[in-house]
Amino acid sequence: MRPAKWAPILWLGLGLSAAAQTPQPTPATTPTAEGAPALAPSPPGAKAYFVDLKEGATIAPTTTIHFGLSGMGVAPAGVIRPNSGHFHLLIDAETPALDQPISNDENHLHYGAGQTEATITLAPGKHTLQLLMGDAKHVPHSPPVMSPAIHVTVGESSAAPTAAAAPTGRHPSPKNARVYFESPTNGAYVPTTFTVHFGLAGMGVAPAGFDKPNTGHHHLVVDAPLPPLDEPIPNDENHLHFGAGQTEASVTLAKGKHTLQLVLGDARHVPHDPPVASQPIVVYVGMSPPRPARHSRPHRHYHPYY
Repeated sequence: MRPAKWAPILWLGLGLSAAAQTPQPTPATTPTAEGAPALAPSPPGAKAYFVDLKEGATIAPTTTIHFGLSGMGVAPAGVIRPNSGHFHLLIDAETPALDQPISNDENHLHYGAGQTEATITLAPGKHTLQLLMGDAKHVPHSPPVMSPAIHVTVGESSAAPTAAAAPTGRHPSPKNARVYFESPTNGAYVPTTFTVHFGLAGMGVAPAGFDKPNTGHHHLVVDAPLPPLDEPIPNDENHLHFGAGQTEASVTLAKGKHTLQLVLGDARHVPHDPPVASQPIVVYVGMSPPRPARHSRPHRHYHPYY
């Protein structure tokens, strides 16, 4: 017998077996409960808030609530974009589990189309309201982006003030009002996630739902023509709404050539008359600019003397 011949193989087998049983390091991830989806990170300083609703307010049984968001963008459910999410309104409910999809019931209202306002009806009495952002799968971010819970009192129908009738038609825009891109510029080469800065002159910015003359909020049209100008602007991956009054946004696009255009919308997301829209610009996402052409020196021809 020659056992020494098999010793290296035996030791190798034992080493592989021990390695298989030894816990291996895993990439760092946001901690979640067992079986729960990974949590999308939220940007530092991001916050959700009620625009026009304060602690202790008395409201009508049917009330329109406007949602505010700063430090991140709004994207519909199912659309995966970094630093974005959509609103959920918690009514008379404790904060849900923060590593699971938010429930969808009468106490947990979802606004997965990217809405920044909602009309709700509550029974007379005291109620608690809270906003909580969810990612594409309705899971809160890490850390969670949510408003403080506020307490409101709903008045009786007969005593509650009635809301003014919603305006109809298009709002006029001031003469010489214009919207434009501060950055990026036309023809710019940008990374797949980049910041768009909106410029506005001759008008003011007001959140969606605030019906003030000579104001509006921004919409970013991506790879699409301008929508119908006498209807609310769609809310989808080609028509991004910034109804909280944002003047900049972090945008993530696939690698390639893309067209961007800004159009202002009124309190109901309808373009003004005449519309306040920027010129379309082209950006090259995730691409390197072409190298400058090299200019070769001209060849000199030497003629022999005759």
